[in-house]
Amino acid sequence: MSPANLPTPAASDNLVAKVYLIGAGPGAADLITVRGARLLAQADVVLHDALVTEEMLELCPQAVKISVGKRSGQRSTAQQVINERLIECAHQYRLVVRLKGGDPMLFGRADEELRALDSQNIPYEIVPGITAALAAASSAQRPLTKRGVARSVSLFTSSTAPDEPSEFIMPNGDTLVQYMGGREAAATAQRLLSLGYARTTPVVVVENCSRDNERILDLELGTLEQGLAQCSGPVLVMIGEALASRD
Repeated sequence: MSPANLPTPAASDNLVAKVYLIGAGPGAADLITVRGARLLAQADVVLHDALVTEEMLELCPQAVKISVGKRSGQRSTAQQVINERLIECAHQYRLVVRLKGGDPMLFGRADEELRALDSQNIPYEIVPGITAALAAASSAQRPLTKRGVARSVSLFTSSTAPDEPSEFIMPNGDTLVQYMGGREAAATAQRLLSLGYARTTPVVVVENCSRDNERILDLELGTLEQGLAQCSGPVLVMIGEALASRD
């Protein structure tokens, strides 16, 4: 349903519209923050990502729900359209929630949406969420840092906007965490091997993190070079010696 055609709920005229960018966390409804859940329960309208679960949306039964999903490699809502809908809703509703998977400030295109809100002088607040890297490390029970082994972590994605250059420089870090890494896993492994990484470097892949169908794969970098054709859901790839099995 287009926001332009949505009914405006009754509200006091002296209230000022406000937009909340809320991190939904990795997927499980009970991993959202208390503040995020409280605001969802008060929201008039919720614009949510494709990866936000139905269980999460049950936290806001009173709200109008608008899917503005973006999935890597799939047909999805253009960012400019999302920006326009966000502004339209801010002019129609008193409490607007933009619900994003993970944390809004990490690979969440928050800058583009905040710029759009700034251009219209629309007030907003950001509520952090548990990002996938931390949730995946917890699910796999493998710390991303380890004393004497890993003291730095690099979070990266190979996904780019259409107008961005395609060249990619592998980041530095004792532990590497690749977001949206399912289709790019083989290329990542090949780049690291070409840089001198050992084929036995530990790799942990977490698919559908924190959900009922979560799957955890223990691999090595040489195996990752073959790709992740067996994975169809959202994938996070963690690479580094800190991820070695404690056994």
